[in-house]
Amino acid sequence: MDFDFKAGSIPLLVSMPHVGTDIPDDIAARLSPDALARPDTDWHLAQLYGFLGEMGASTLAARWSRYVIDVNRPPEDTNLYPGLDTTGLCPVDTFANTALYREGQAPDENDVRGRLIRYWQPYHRQLRSEIDRLLALHGRVVLWDAHSIASVVPRFFEGRLPDLNFGTAQGTSCAPGLEQAVVGVAQAQDRFSVAVNGRFKGGYITRHYGQPDVNVHAIQLEMCQVLYMDESAPFAYRSEIAAEVQPLLRKLTEAAVGWVRS
Repeated sequence: MDFDFKAGSIPLLVSMPHVGTDIPDDIAARLSPDALARPDTDWHLAQLYGFLGEMGASTLAARWSRYVIDVNRPPEDTNLYPGLDTTGLCPVDTFANTALYREGQAPDENDVRGRLIRYWQPYHRQLRSEIDRLLALHGRVVLWDAHSIASVVPRFFEGRLPDLNFGTAQGTSCAPGLEQAVVGVAQAQDRFSVAVNGRFKGGYITRHYGQPDVNVHAIQLEMCQVLYMDESAPFAYRSEIAAEVQPLLRKLTEAAVGWVRS
């Protein structure tokens, strides 16, 4: 199976496109030692969001590493942040700007086309299918795109990233009421810092599937990994600190469900 999918009963689908760690043997043989450590994975999100099953939410988590292909990038590989540095559809370097591939082993156009068909399309077929199923059941649906990143990545932003970074493609991927409901919950607490449409405005999934005019409302949450894990290898989950942010994550997703049902 190319992903881990669980169908839920409420109008909430949580996508985790960067949690995958599997790399096919033929691709792994071409990668550098740095790449095989998979440092840019959105580690442990399924565990962090473990309450979603109790809520009755649908979940879709990638199996394949973003180093195989990034399912949160456009299939035509356009830059979602023009003028800013970012990684592409089939990345060739890590967030730390180290080479992913051994010399002469980077993917060519044929590789990219093959990976789109084999690894990218199955995730998006399932995503589209579940959105349509939930729409048929409920009439409206929230797509929550869950991400995490190291709190300090000089390549992409200066200094330390805010703890919770919401993206709605500048307010175009969801109704204003959903953004207000979710962000309002986040801003009502003072333990974690919050940004909205800052450095992270939403990737391809948020921008492509978020269509409020057809009742699909997408919001991305990019959160600092230091809130729940060790940011250096072996990237261990820290249950004692994760327990501090989990109740807020549940309140945020519950606020999204409450809004879509209202």
